[in-house]
Amino acid sequence: MGLEKAETRLFINNEFVPGKANKTFKLFNPATEEEICSVHEASAEDVDAAVDAAQAAFLAWSELSAHERAAPMAKLSQLILRDAEALAELDAAAMGKSMDIPACAGVFNYFAGSGYHVLGESSLNTAQTLNISVRQPYGVCGLIIPWNVPLIMFAFKVAPALICGNTVVLKTSEKAPLSSLKVASLIKEAGFPPGVVNIVNGFGEPTGSAIALHMKIRKISFTGSVATGKKIMKMSAESNLKNVSLELGGKSPAIVFEDADIAAAAKYTHFSINHNSGQHCQANSRVLVHESVVNDYLKELQTLMSLVTLGDPTEASTFQGPQADQRQMENILRLADIGKKDGQLIRGGKRFGEKGFFVEPTILVNVPQDSDAYKEEIFGPVVIVNTFKDEAEALAEANATEFGLFSSVYTKDFERAVRVSKRLESGAVGINCSVPLRALDMPIGGWKQSGVGRELALHGLNLYTELKTIFMKYGQPPSLANHWHNSL
Repeated sequence: MGLEKAETRLFINNEFVPGKANKTFKLFNPATEEEICSVHEASAEDVDAAVDAAQAAFLAWSELSAHERAAPMAKLSQLILRDAEALAELDAAAMGKSMDIPACAGVFNYFAGSGYHVLGESSLNTAQTLNISVRQPYGVCGLIIPWNVPLIMFAFKVAPALICGNTVVLKTSEKAPLSSLKVASLIKEAGFPPGVVNIVNGFGEPTGSAIALHMKIRKISFTGSVATGKKIMKMSAESNLKNVSLELGGKSPAIVFEDADIAAAAKYTHFSINHNSGQHCQANSRVLVHESVVNDYLKELQTLMSLVTLGDPTEASTFQGPQADQRQMENILRLADIGKKDGQLIRGGKRFGEKGFFVEPTILVNVPQDSDAYKEEIFGPVVIVNTFKDEAEALAEANATEFGLFSSVYTKDFERAVRVSKRLESGAVGINCSVPLRALDMPIGGWKQSGVGRELALHGLNLYTELKTIFMKYGQPPSLANHWHNSL
């Protein structure tokens, strides 16, 4: 698929339409810094049109049986795999990666089979009354996805929302909208009714705010920064108290104990921080190593980083592509420089090459916990390696941030692995492993300021349903009403 044929308009009511204000924004290839195309930006009026289409489609879509909603989802999964090469090309051109297409298809396939697991409860514990609870869709859901793994995030939100009977208005990231718009054409091909899925492009203002403040949207799901997540919660409170779920930033620690397989720990933590150019929120960006083995660990880590190939993300030989844009690259270099001043730089820390937004794989050591490089999410190929003396010290430092998305523990001691996992303040823990890893039947999400709610598994279904209790009287049970009327 040539980029000149890439769709750049809005997708509303199963049709591609230009923005009503005829306003566009430019996309640039982060590997070459060359302009790719201009993308239509949605105004608040466009968001209104998308919400109206979704609301009009909701009743018919929600009243279908689960297997009827599953049918176009399963077909969409196959179409995504069919067009994987074109989708990968679009993501590589827009933000420098092309790795998550099969995962996107897998999420749609998983949730297509989960519709009959949207279940309530029943009780006969009240005399002559059958009580049940049921889960029902919210209606129109507003979904806002990030740029770093656009198609995985598209699937994480759209798939569970749809199988539960909701209709959606999704805002793409202004940095990586093209693959989602390509999937929009596949949504139509898969047979989804008009209005079930609507896609708008734009920035936080005005597009994102129009979604977060919209009075007809009852549920919003957002993945992105802590600062933006807080704004969305505030907008929800100021509008209609829509239900909000968030997956936000991370500063994920890995603890490497003295008995760990050092070569394996270095391999997994290295891949975690260099995968996707370090642009994923669960990356082990802080590695805490027992002081007795830190030299061995650093030797292994530096060897692995020396093997990293940087360049064109579409080339099979490339391991690390560019950062998403110049602003992202400059922020990474700023924080790496702070880490160098506050601690010690032993590898990288500079821009790679003269063209493209590439950053060298970077290792900082002995960075104090009050450094901005330690506290802020760098979101790039920069790892901080600090040492500890004992388990208590390791846990204190691991938990010493406001983030709590992912943690790792490397040890051969089973009891210690379980004990430490329980005490780590994060939504997920990897024992002798690091991200990227995924189990579709397990929930993911953050503690503390890393998020609210859980995605994937049955928990991902519950995010997109309201709970209702129904009381069914089948006799003349004792009740306050009967007691009062019988006393007359």
